[in-house]
Amino acid sequence: MPPKKSVEDYIRTIPDFPHKGIMFRDVTTLFSDPRGFRICIDQLLSPYAGMRIDKVVGLEARGFILGGAVAHQLSVGFVPIRKKGKLPGKTIEQDYKLEYGEATMEVHDDAILPGEKILVVDDLLATGGTCEASIKLIERLGGEIISAAFVIDLPELGGRKRLEDMGIDLHWLCEFAGA
Repeated sequence: MPPKKSVEDYIRTIPDFPHKGIMFRDVTTLFSDPRGFRICIDQLLSPYAGMRIDKVVGLEARGFILGGAVAHQLSVGFVPIRKKGKLPGKTIEQDYKLEYGEATMEVHDDAILPGEKILVVDDLLATGGTCEASIKLIERLGGEIISAAFVIDLPELGGRKRLEDMGIDLHWLCEFAGA
């Protein structure tokens, strides 16, 4: 019988993408394997068994895949938070800093009701800027963040500390050293 694989075993590393010196952690290989994807979703869900969660928020773009699957398993609604200009209808927006400039995230202004318990889901926690901007959007709408869950944490990039300093409960499945 072959040894059981962990989520980390399904993730491909692509050197020098998108820039030289970056080790890109590619979760599409995890998504394409039915066993790997099932293990991932089950492990993302496990800390929240029995907790009240009203909606799952997925962050653009791979967070949509994960968040949709998690919301389905929890039988709750799914809310996408997207880059500016991608959502129809009335939105609220939040700017955030990148290593090389600024970006803006948006959510529909009626996507989350005051008091709703929210689980944020994304594939990767790096600097934490996208997640921080999303948390601010959720809180502006009156949502209460239960936790933020990620497949991968890159601890050297500081996102974990940034979000923990905001008082956010975090869950991740694996971590990789470096950028």
